[in-house]
Amino acid sequence: MAGVARRPVSRKQARRDALFVLYQHEVTALPVASLMQNLSRDQGHPPDEFTQRLVVGVLGDREQLDETLADHCHNWPISRLAPLERSALRLALFEMQGDETPSEVAISEAVRLIKRYASSEAGALVNGVLGAIQKEREDDGGQE
Repeated sequence: MAGVARRPVSRKQARRDALFVLYQHEVTALPVASLMQNLSRDQGHPPDEFTQRLVVGVLGDREQLDETLADHCHNWPISRLAPLERSALRLALFEMQGDETPSEVAISEAVRLIKRYASSEAGALVNGVLGAIQKEREDDGGQE
């Protein structure tokens, strides 16, 4: 099928791909480059720029993201969260801190992904933690 234009990856698909790479990196400790190659092989196309930006950004800011999440995971250390939930929280929080994605969209997408690949209970946890962070930022003057 040479010459056939590939349809661009949707933002939803890019987030899903980024979540899977982040999760796999956490669970296996394989290099991100190797995980991106695996994703490329499995999907039949290389990860798009948005996926790559999300993965690199989350991993680069992981310490700061984890500090923020720890402040909002009351009575439950983030180290005790399942790796998929932790990865979804980091991903959404990273997006919430940027200017590209509205917080409501980042939260909604994280909840959608976690409900699909984990459970409704995990979705409620993700929604509660991210919602608390968003509310705190709004109370502090609309910062995002």
